[in-house]
Amino acid sequence: MQSVSVKTPRRRPEYRNIHVLQLRHYRLPPAGIVSILHRVSGVLMFLLLPLILWLFDMSLGSESYESFTSAFVAGIGFVPGWLVKLVAWALIWAYLHHFIAGVRHLWMDMTHAVSLQAGARSAWFTLVASVLLTLVLGAKLFGVL
Repeated sequence: MQSVSVKTPRRRPEYRNIHVLQLRHYRLPPAGIVSILHRVSGVLMFLLLPLILWLFDMSLGSESYESFTSAFVAGIGFVPGWLVKLVAWALIWAYLHHFIAGVRHLWMDMTHAVSLQAGARSAWFTLVASVLLTLVLGAKLFGVL
């Protein structure tokens, strides 16, 4: 007579929510960092939309173009010029990161590249590309280039 082995079903991993005190020990994967920063960049662009529209309006008029460029040197009202440049630099990062992360999501949707390795590679590319482009454009904004 043959012995019949009975397989016991594998126990599924148990996932728990982490406690607030465990957050500093939790290591978020690169894709999670990109996802959070994608949301942060979207909120930043939304909150600064009035400034973006004002800057766009000022840049279009030929007579107001001088006041547009002077906003980055002399400032706007009580806001110094270096702070205007810093806010513009934050907007540059927000736009670049949001755009590159959006293209990453579209690429993953079109190519079905949803493996852990592909996700990590594309997340690192998104982080590095957005930071490098932000540094280059920030150097141009602050007059280094």
